[in-house]
Amino acid sequence: MYVLGIVGPSDAGKTRSVERLATRLAERGRVATVKHCTHAPDVDTAGTDTDRHRGAGAATSYGLSDEGWFATGDDRTLAETLDELAPAYDYALLEGFHDAAVPQVVLGGHDHAGEALATGEDVDDVDGSAVIEALEATEPYVTLESLVREAKDSPRADRAGAIATFTGRVRAKDSADDAPTEFLEFETYEGVAEQRFATIREELEAREGVYEVLMHHRTGVIESGADIVFVVVLAGHRGEAFRTVEDGIDRLKDEVPIFKKEVTEDEQFWVHTRV
Repeated sequence: MYVLGIVGPSDAGKTRSVERLATRLAERGRVATVKHCTHAPDVDTAGTDTDRHRGAGAATSYGLSDEGWFATGDDRTLAETLDELAPAYDYALLEGFHDAAVPQVVLGGHDHAGEALATGEDVDDVDGSAVIEALEATEPYVTLESLVREAKDSPRADRAGAIATFTGRVRAKDSADDAPTEFLEFETYEGVAEQRFATIREELEAREGVYEVLMHHRTGVIESGADIVFVVVLAGHRGEAFRTVEDGIDRLKDEVPIFKKEVTEDEQFWVHTRV
């Protein structure tokens, strides 16, 4: 799933920009939008049945009908929302999340955290086609669930009786006396890493009974406790699925040029310089 933010002052046309981009992107795939609200959501009006459900203690309440649905709840982060959207959508447009480290359309010189794919004083200064082209050259937002969904959608899935997965995450410490890790930062040799991934995948998929191998390693800053790397294998039986998952992560670590900087409470260092 490709994620794009749109930020700017209130009179710059953020919502119009979302509308224009959503119209174009809907021709290419499924689109979800997420709006940053400065007030409590008012879709669930006071006194309705679902509002009463929330008032009684429900953490989340859904309203479903033949025409559509809505949901309200507490304590929802942007990361949690994107994780839920990734398996089912091709694009997510975020309006007003200026501190999100995602590609952004920046209007009116507004502050932003992610890379600016386009800038302008207002929505009419932005070339939608150029934005989409730039967006599809960025790294997509990938989760374990989105890779599993891709495996299940494989044209060879009807021959598969097993899906095995591996998830690597940032651990806080190796031993009780270690200084806690705050985050890891990953860099790759662009082009070379993609080629190595493709080679590993092709060779593993050549095995008897292995139908799909999917791998993804996140780059940039990854906070303690967050997911780093995923391997998903679609296979005929559990034996070849488990063996291929293990071989996949081992080969990824050995053969793909990915460099890791560790930042703890006490120090920071590039891990490969300590080997």
